[in-house]
Amino acid sequence: MTSVPRVSVVIPHLNDNAELERCLARLDAQSPNAPPFEVIVADNGSREMPRAQCPRAVTTTVVVETRPGPGPARNRAAAIARGDIIAFIDADCRADPEWLANLAAAFERDRDLDVIAGRILVDSATPGRPTGVEAYESVFSYRVKLFVERDHYAATGNMAVRRRVFEAVGPFDGVSRAEDRAWGQRAAALGHTIGYEPSACVSTSGCTDFAELAKRMDRLVAHNHAERRSNARWVLQSVAMAGSPLRDLFVLALSPELSGLRSRLLASGVLIRIRTYRAARMLQLMGRNWSPQHLASWNKLS
Repeated sequence: MTSVPRVSVVIPHLNDNAELERCLARLDAQSPNAPPFEVIVADNGSREMPRAQCPRAVTTTVVVETRPGPGPARNRAAAIARGDIIAFIDADCRADPEWLANLAAAFERDRDLDVIAGRILVDSATPGRPTGVEAYESVFSYRVKLFVERDHYAATGNMAVRRRVFEAVGPFDGVSRAEDRAWGQRAAALGHTIGYEPSACVSTSGCTDFAELAKRMDRLVAHNHAERRSNARWVLQSVAMAGSPLRDLFVLALSPELSGLRSRLLASGVLIRIRTYRAARMLQLMGRNWSPQHLASWNKLS
């Protein structure tokens, strides 16, 4: 690698050394078309520092951020980034060999493009035979194009930004907010352009079972509740959530992310179950605020 990287890859990390090692191995295996890059791992208080995982072919730096949350960890790494582009990936994500090459090419093609949201795929533990939870997640957990076009943000599991734009928008929020959504919407409000680039692809493992998926939904509900506009609007959203499978069963039926009737039927069962669960948890917050315990966690292991 050259001494001055074009891209700084930022990875927040907490107690997930095995996944981090796989993530770093895939970065080592980027194609020869990749621009010069460095990797910065920002540890957020792991029981065991990931130093053994980090000596790589690509220059890798480990920094520590004590303020909890992936947002502060990313901020700590971004503060020392040397590249013109900062590319964010999560420790449990694995980059396609052309990931960095395609990100850099997208920025070259469109000089007005400020932020890129890349595609995120869900890997199945048994290739070709996803569980119902994995099938559901492959369609609904990482709807990155929708996040960009409707909600004006990029999921930070696969996001790249020009460094000057990141500095202009400012840092990510702490663990109590959905930091990628808040940052992206702030960037959009300032007039920065966010685009979707499907060729810049990473993959991640799906939840292992419904309980893990429910835990993820609890965090999402807690973040949304903290940002609610009014209690009346929240109740209406809860009712709409309970009825949403009627619409999204059609999304499942037509989704190119799934193949075969088996996967679609399994995903349909999880869709109905998780949306009913989510609606119930939303309504429970009107009587008892259980959200603080979920706002304090930010990955599968916390």
